[in-house]
Amino acid sequence: MILEPWRAAWGELETLQELSTLVDPADTAAAEDLGRSLETLAGTIASLERRTLFQGEADANNGILSIAAGAGGTESCDWVSILFRMYSRWIESKGFKTQVLDYLAGEEAGIKSVTIEIQGEYAFGLLQGEAGVHRLVRISPFDANKRRHTSFAAVDVIPEIPDDIQVDVQEKDLRIDVYRASGPGGQGVNTTDSAVRITHIPTGIVVQCQNERSQHKNKAFAMKVLRARLYEVERRRREEALAKQYAQKQKIEWGSQIRSYVLQPYQMVKDHRTGLETGKTQEVLNGGIDPFLDAYLRWKAQKR
Repeated sequence: MILEPWRAAWGELETLQELSTLVDPADTAAAEDLGRSLETLAGTIASLERRTLFQGEADANNGILSIAAGAGGTESCDWVSILFRMYSRWIESKGFKTQVLDYLAGEEAGIKSVTIEIQGEYAFGLLQGEAGVHRLVRISPFDANKRRHTSFAAVDVIPEIPDDIQVDVQEKDLRIDVYRASGPGGQGVNTTDSAVRITHIPTGIVVQCQNERSQHKNKAFAMKVLRARLYEVERRRREEALAKQYAQKQKIEWGSQIRSYVLQPYQMVKDHRTGLETGKTQEVLNGGIDPFLDAYLRWKAQKR
């Protein structure tokens, strides 16, 4: 089953090689069809190659993506909305499904924080390297003097945990608060105490959900995120312990700056771990982040 996609790709390559000997160079339409088929095959092979880089126990799982504004008020909230759009475009291009679990609008503009569930094969594995601080440098649209500003947003990505994986969560370790939801939503969402915040006292982890009208549904979603976060804490602890054992410890910290997006005075997106950079900033912000995802997976494989 693992080798079958490779065998199919190899068969397709042999077919295209045979066709290439039969195509008349003067037949422009046939040559273009062959070129498109080769591009499609190249994409298939790249996808198969990428899968060999997935070694984590949760890489194939759905993912839970959170983005939160750093210091900087409206600037940072606007940066969160830009990142949210970027990831939404990427998710759409993959055909994945999403559900907003929590959304807090900025006071003046943008988004203060947002958490979404991403349903798709290898959603976590593909996005795992996005966790960390993302830095934006640009001329602020909110500054009348058109000065350059630097904004920060923290991205976190954790795997969704299947129900058959046991994560020990004791009721006595939880503090559950209910409150009235804020921001976009239907009348029932905004006028009832349906939003739920759960604090895991031993670790200090706080999760919240205010997307549904039902308090019970919001609690269920919040518990799902809490289980995932506790699982991820343990997974990262074991990963760090293993890295220490081989004297190759890499930082997996919330505050580690991983990527810079510079729009002024020049155009550049640079990943500070892999060294990958591009001047196609708008393409990246429109969801074209695959080169950075692939570079991270290869970098991580080399570290391993």
